[in-house]
Amino acid sequence: MCNYCGCREFPLIGRLSAEHEAITDAAGRLRSAVRGGGDPLAALDALLALLVPHTRTEEDGLFAELRAEGSLAEAVRRLCAEHDDIHGVLGAVDRAAPDWPPVLAALDRLHRHVDNEEHGLFPAAVIALPIPAWDRITPTVISGPSARFPGGIAPAR
Repeated sequence: MCNYCGCREFPLIGRLSAEHEAITDAAGRLRSAVRGGGDPLAALDALLALLVPHTRTEEDGLFAELRAEGSLAEAVRRLCAEHDDIHGVLGAVDRAAPDWPPVLAALDRLHRHVDNEEHGLFPAAVIALPIPAWDRITPTVISGPSARFPGGIAPAR
């Protein structure tokens, strides 16, 4: 995760980065479980319980402000498409007869996605967004549900 630019000092970025770490760990546990090291369906549920509220926070908070600001709108569009792709694959697993190769490929895409947000979008957002934008989204994020305690799995968008 990014530790060099100071973007984690922004409460929203700090929270999203911490969630990225938890999501990355959960994705690793799912990968291990698929390869024979545990219950892959339980690991999938654990990953989705982190990923779904995290994605909602990104899209409804940071991404909404970045779209309105405009300079990173194309990057946000691409990242939202990646969210849809990854959620689509993970949410479509047939629990009676799971097909794990597409899930493993989606986990690879998730890894690249997190890296792009951590080392590209988050530092750029700190530069692009004015303080009033951060003021609008930070109270909601700080008081809203955390991906670590999501209160259940919501369906992917």
